[in-house]
Amino acid sequence: MMGGRAVRADDQGRRELPAVWSRSFALFFTARSVSMLGSAMVPIATALGVGGLGYGPTGVGLALAAWMGPVALLILFGGVFADRFTPRRMMVGADTVRVVTQALLASLFVFGTPRLWQILVISAINGAAAAMYQPGVASTVPRVAGDVQRANATLRVSESIMMLVGPGVAGAVAGFVNVGVVFAIDAVGFAVSATCLLLMRLPPGPRLVTEGAMWRDLRGGWQEFRSRTWMWSVILVWIIFGATLFGPLIPLGSVLVSARLGEQGYGLVMSASGAGTILGGLLAMRVRPARPLMAGAIGMFGFALEPLTIATGMPLEILMAGHVVGGAGWAFWSVMWATSIQTQVPPEALNRVTAYEVGGSTLAVPVGQVLAGPLAEAFGARETLTVSTVVAVCGCACLLLVPAVRRLRRVTGAVTA
Repeated sequence: MMGGRAVRADDQGRRELPAVWSRSFALFFTARSVSMLGSAMVPIATALGVGGLGYGPTGVGLALAAWMGPVALLILFGGVFADRFTPRRMMVGADTVRVVTQALLASLFVFGTPRLWQILVISAINGAAAAMYQPGVASTVPRVAGDVQRANATLRVSESIMMLVGPGVAGAVAGFVNVGVVFAIDAVGFAVSATCLLLMRLPPGPRLVTEGAMWRDLRGGWQEFRSRTWMWSVILVWIIFGATLFGPLIPLGSVLVSARLGEQGYGLVMSASGAGTILGGLLAMRVRPARPLMAGAIGMFGFALEPLTIATGMPLEILMAGHVVGGAGWAFWSVMWATSIQTQVPPEALNRVTAYEVGGSTLAVPVGQVLAGPLAEAFGARETLTVSTVVAVCGCACLLLVPAVRRLRRVTGAVTA
């Protein structure tokens, strides 16, 4: 029960692992780092590439939504397939698909002028691959490291470094060479990731689901998800965030900042956000709050500075400072959230529960991305991001008002359902 404490069946195996740096964690760390470098570059490359083709904020929003939409729609099946075929097989398969698609997109930009429909189709395939990949991440971390929070924080710091380096590199490569080279780098990153995942040595996991109807597996994951008020409460807030905050931020922010400060200026702003996430990850390595989601929600208030500084047309220095604070709040929340899920949900249900929480949290993002352009035309881009700022503050306040979120306590092992 949620109110009781019980040690998981795999806790003994976890205690036998090094706190963080096992051989398998090092390989997983490498896989995530190199693929995240490419992933940090691609949204910038997409925004600059599609914008450079003359499609404007609406085209950028469609391109980003073409990736996010399949993630939201197919993530539930990714969780079921991870239980049936093992998370590692699904992750390696997804990486392999993305090697091919990103190489194809690179060639389209390097050797010609891609049409918008080609970019949308490739982005959609990449999104479907990501949906097959993502559920396995959560269930892999507890199998390669004994200290789950520290492992998540270490991964977050690495991802943050990639987010710091990636946008600046993407802006430089796109500006001085060709935006297609950015997609080529991403393809190489996915190839390295797949290789590292294949080389991992994992302890025995929970029993695989190999029979029974898929809808039954989905229903079982749903029951685990909805039985946890703290989880679905957060996802409800994240659905609102997706449509009104996360969705419009890049399409509108890239256009507004680039128009004032140039493509290099936008790259610097995004790198500042990456620097902030490094700070947030380092903080999460050392701080172990008794109520992790309450602490994370307080940190997320800082994220409101990102749309606020863009909407108000702040100078580059203030824009970067606001994004440092916003990135730190986002990273700290992310570690608290990931660790809570990985230590509160039974391992045999973790892939499917992760699929529900990822699917729910990303469901409305493509809606916000698609609507960003029309809303900006109707009401103004700055006005739209001002609304995003208000939503960010109100959403974090709502999280703190939910007792199940505010009172959820940290556990070193996990509770059973």
